[in-house]
Amino acid sequence: MNTLSPDMLAYESLLAFWRDAGVDACYLEEPFDHTKIQALPTPAAVQKLAAVPVSRGPLSNTNAATGTADARQLAMAAQDMDALVAAVAAFDGCGLKKMGARSALFGRGASNADLLVIGDAPNDVDDARGAAFSSPAGQLMDRILAAAQLTDRAYLTQTVFWQPPGNRPPTPEEQAVCLPFIERAVQLLQPKAVLLVGSVAARGILASEESLLKLQGRWKEWTPEGQPPLPVMTTFHPGFLLQQPQAKGLVWRDMLTLKTRLEP
Repeated sequence: MNTLSPDMLAYESLLAFWRDAGVDACYLEEPFDHTKIQALPTPAAVQKLAAVPVSRGPLSNTNAATGTADARQLAMAAQDMDALVAAVAAFDGCGLKKMGARSALFGRGASNADLLVIGDAPNDVDDARGAAFSSPAGQLMDRILAAAQLTDRAYLTQTVFWQPPGNRPPTPEEQAVCLPFIERAVQLLQPKAVLLVGSVAARGILASEESLLKLQGRWKEWTPEGQPPLPVMTTFHPGFLLQQPQAKGLVWRDMLTLKTRLEP
């Protein structure tokens, strides 16, 4: 009887892990020796993104402070969610507004929501349709909330309200300038809990460098400006679930935990 060496057993275990994770293709067409230093070919997708104009470098401290102060002044003047949406549309302090986005997309949902869902940013589908969370990822988020019977209890927003060029992640500076509007939404809605979807949202709200795998399914606290702490849970982004459907079970577990937290 032939027995496999420890190395071969390790290789088989790794391949089985990749198979279960849904990996069914190599990234490069030919094997690549990572022990040798040589230039890698630039994938076409990377070349395409390189041509997209993006914000270069952080905002100056003065500009960032001015933008945040202006955002807070506009946000605090809003007395209800409709007025807050109008305030976002009138705000010119976020550079994303001048980078090709068609309109401001703050969010949508119940005006008396006890759950605030925060995503990362509008994408090109949302921007083209002029509606937040209208892309396939947004539609999946709707189905998740409906399955958990939370549709009428949720308001959905994002860390920035304009589509970043090329659907790139928003920068921390762009998120910081938009944060006062989210904090005002918390004051107006008075939610019982917050659900962050994806690592970009977690970075913008919790300012955490922890990986999504460490944050997923765990309760944290977020203290908006001038307000008491709120319980926050982070889960996988619905866009990730479209690519890796095997993670839906983890998200469903998070939703059940969240629903229990929302019960009186």
